[in-house]
Order: sequence, then structure tokens, then C-alpha cells
Amino acid sequence: MTLPASLADRLKRDSNGLIAAIIQDSATLQVLMLGYMDDEALHRTLTEGRVTFWSRSRQEYWRKGDTSGNIQLVQEVSIDCDGDALLVLVDQVGPACHTGTRTCFEAGGHLPAHVLES
Repeated sequence: MTLPASLADRLKRDSNGLIAAIIQDSATLQVLMLGYMDDEALHRTLTEGRVTFWSRSRQEYWRKGDTSGNIQLVQEVSIDCDGDALLVLVDQVGPACHTGTRTCFEAGGHLPAHVLES
């Protein structure tokens, strides 16, 4: 399984062959999480209709929700203007974060814009 050259040639991967994938709820537009994909993970995501990532820590593919049941059904995938990030709109079933929260950006807290003063 490979990506079509017309798509693969547009992507700018990091030194490990990965591209950042921002996952966003298609209904609310809330950013749910960030993961990484290589060409195979993106191919699976596009052909299976469920989000698949490359786990940098486990060094293996994982399809979101296979163990938790909190699946992500792909609605649309966009490439940013530089080709170095993907935006994946999904219908999220259950929480997106492994901590049990709706989004992975809840538990970390919010930083005020002035937190880093020069």
C-alpha cells in the first residue's frame, strides 16, 4: 500500500519520515489531539476511514479506538500550505485523550499570552 505520487510528493516529512496530524472535531471544530503519521498511516487513514497514527514511543501503528472504543471517523483530510502538517476532521466517538478527557488540550492547562516576557 502506497500513497499516490501526486499526494506523497506534496508532503514534507521530518527526519523520521513523519508528518504532524492535527485532529479536529468536524462538528464543533474543537482541536482534539495531535499525532504523527508516516505514508502508511496516512494511506490507512484515507482508505479505512479511521485515523491511524505511527506511535513514536512504541514504534508501531495504532488505530485510534481499537482498544478504548473511542474511535475517530474521518470526514476530511487537508494538507497545509507548506505540506508539513495535516488537518484531519473527524467524528469523535467518546473522549479523544487517553486520560479520558474530550481533548488532549484540557489537562495541560492554559498559558497566558504574556507568560514569556522578553
